[in-house]
Order: sequence, then structure tokens, then C-alpha cells
Amino acid sequence: MFAYAASALASLRRNSTVLAGAIACSASLAFIPVAAHADDYDATLKDIQKSMGSVPSFLKQFPKAGLPGAWSELKNIEFSDKTALPPKTKALISLAVAAQIPCSYCIWADTQGAKQAGATDEEIQEAVAMAALTRHWSTIFNGMQVDLETFKKELGAEMSAAK
Repeated sequence: MFAYAASALASLRRNSTVLAGAIACSASLAFIPVAAHADDYDATLKDIQKSMGSVPSFLKQFPKAGLPGAWSELKNIEFSDKTALPPKTKALISLAVAAQIPCSYCIWADTQGAKQAGATDEEIQEAVAMAALTRHWSTIFNGMQVDLETFKKELGAEMSAAK
């Protein structure tokens, strides 16, 4: 849902509200049961404090057993600049998904993150429009029960010809 690079994380540290919103939306993804120890939780709180300058209240409400995994996931995928996708792309994908869910918290945080990662208003608008377009055509294909194998064959041939 949200995307920022390590360089964006530095600026987000000064604006913990944006990062907090991103964490709120992404933290729900950490639902794989993992036993967390008190020292893991305490170390996570210290890392959040160091990274953000404070620990937002909603993170204190997050289940202690899940917070270390949720924070690690965010840091290693969303906030990392050592992933396959650049920060702006991750932010725009997150925004497009957030618009579909819909999640007001995520939309706000992802818009801020996309702008901090260098996205223009036009890029933000296009990302949201692409999400709408994808949902539109998905509704048509599924509702009309278009045969998937025929679709692949026809579109595959057209895509090959377009090269």
C-alpha cells in the first residue's frame, strides 16, 4: 500500500504523521502468527522512536506480538531503497490500492509519500485512474465470464504483433 525509500524515510522522520499513516495501513498485513518476545517488542519500539522521533499512539495499540514483524516488513520493503521498485513507484502503487480499498488513512499517507518521493499531481491522478480502469475492466471480464484461455490467446497475439 505505501512506498518510500530510505532517503524518504529521513524526511518522514521529521513528519511522523505521514509515516504513522503508512504504518497504520500496512501494519494490517502482518497477520502471520509469530511468537514475539518482550525484548523484540522493546527493541522495535526503540527502533520506531529512533526512526520517527516518537512512537505514535496507534502503534502502542497494535498487538505486541505483531508489532516487530509489521515494523520489519515496512522497513525492509516499503521504506527501503534496496528493493526492485523505486520509492515513487511503490508510493503510487500503494495509493492506487488504497483508493480501491478504500482507506482514507492510506490515501492521505500515500499521497504525501508519493509527493515526497517526487510524484507530480499528474502522476498521482494517473495512478488512481489506472486503478479505476483496472477495476472497471475486471468487472467486465468477470461479470461477462470471458473465457480466460481465449482472452490470453487473443491478447497475446495482439501484444506480439504490437512489438
